[in-house]
Parts: sequence; C-alpha cells; structure tokens
Amino acid sequence: MNRSYLSAIAISFAALTAGQAMAADAAPLTRAQVIADLAEAQRTGDILADGPTGMKMNELFPGSYPAKAVAAQGKTRAQVIAELAEAQRTGDILADGPASMKLNELYPGSYPAKAVTAQGKTREQVKAELIQAIQAGTLPVYSGA
Repeated sequence: MNRSYLSAIAISFAALTAGQAMAADAAPLTRAQVIADLAEAQRTGDILADGPTGMKMNELFPGSYPAKAVAAQGKTRAQVIAELAEAQRTGDILADGPASMKLNELYPGSYPAKAVTAQGKTREQVKAELIQAIQAGTLPVYSGA
C-alpha cells in the first residue's frame, strides 16, 4: 500500500471518528421541542425570508414582529471615566514595555499602598485553638531537630 492510500485512509478515519464524537455530544430534540422552536421562530420572525436576500423576516419587516430584547446596558461614560481616573491615581495600569507589570508594581513609592485585608485568624482565635490543642493533647511535640 503506498503512502497516498494510507494517508487518505487515516484522514477519512479521523473525520469519521470526529463527526461521531461531535454528534454524540448534541442531545437530540424531541418532536415537541422542534415544533415549539418552529412556532417561536415564526412568531418572532427569526426565519429566513424567501428570495436571494438571505435576510430574516424580522429584518425585512421589523414592524410586523416584536422587538428583540435589548442586552444589559454597559457602563456609562461617566463610570468609565471615573474608573480610569481611579486606576491612574492608584497606578493600576499596565506599564509600557515588555515587563507586563502595573505601574504601582514597578514604582510602589509613587502610588498609595493598597489596603491589606486580614485574611487570617485573630490573635484571640489562635490562643483559643492553642488552649484546645493543649487540653486535647493534640499539640505537636517539638523534636529540636
């Protein structure tokens, strides 16, 4: 068997297995789901119009169909400007160059320090755990090594 036949067989086998794997992932729709999807598409005009335009019915005749829901609004111009000003003030902007570091990381003395939040336990919590460990006898013994 020469190489061209072998590579053609390998490519066709790969295409066959990939197609079956992709088909296995998609859950088949029931007849009722397909009918409901068709009815919804007809109601909203989300089906292709006849003719060579390739446009949907709701694009050709927008007044005949309900308007599509508008996506959630983004930030306002004022919000973006305020965020930019805050980032400039704190140095939370990438510096020019190959370093890929923020300005406040490159020049920490030029910008206000970030507020550090306590993520550990309080001193009282640690003392209480120590007392419990001593009483329960579960305190590890220091070997002096």
